[in-house]
Amino acid sequence: MKRRDFIRGGAAAAAALVLPGRVLAAEATALDPYQRRIMDIAAREKDRVAGDLWRTDVVGIADFGLPSWEPRLHFANLENGSIRSFHTAHGRGSDREHDGWLKSFSKEPGSNATSRGAYLTCEWYTGKYGTSIRLEGLDQSNDTALERAIVLHSAWYVDNSMIDKWGKIGRSEGCFAMSETDFNEALWHLSGGRLLVADRIGRG
Repeated sequence: MKRRDFIRGGAAAAAALVLPGRVLAAEATALDPYQRRIMDIAAREKDRVAGDLWRTDVVGIADFGLPSWEPRLHFANLENGSIRSFHTAHGRGSDREHDGWLKSFSKEPGSNATSRGAYLTCEWYTGKYGTSIRLEGLDQSNDTALERAIVLHSAWYVDNSMIDKWGKIGRSEGCFAMSETDFNEALWHLSGGRLLVADRIGRG
């Protein structure tokens, strides 16, 4: 399937999910230095791959330089300057010791690892984890995303109760898993031809 078909599907799905008055925070709060860096990266990456995007209002930045017990999937709203942050899992192949820290990226099929790079959010579908968002890798470092079925989906192992019990969330097979409570935010605000970027940024 061609990229424009994915975008068209994503746009239609996003339109179906729009609810009156359901928008991100209207006013940006003061950003700390880390958040400003996230916003700068979002703007830079949006400009870099703008020709592949259908919507450029919100960019997702997954910062795997932070541990899994911290909210590290940032929704950077480039229109109002606000950032909202959520938990997301990394792949078990990137953290074989399961200590909550991503050690390495890989795009190899069967690696169960997270891939670094820019992704186009495509249409949503119903799969193993219910409603999920397909992702297309836009860089050489993640261009096997469709082949590997790397997607955005909800998962029980990203719930806050996991952090309360184990001090960290569970691992995916390379997908960007969010809690079942938070995943609707991705459906409303990150699907339909927007940008998701995975990298190791960190606060230092």
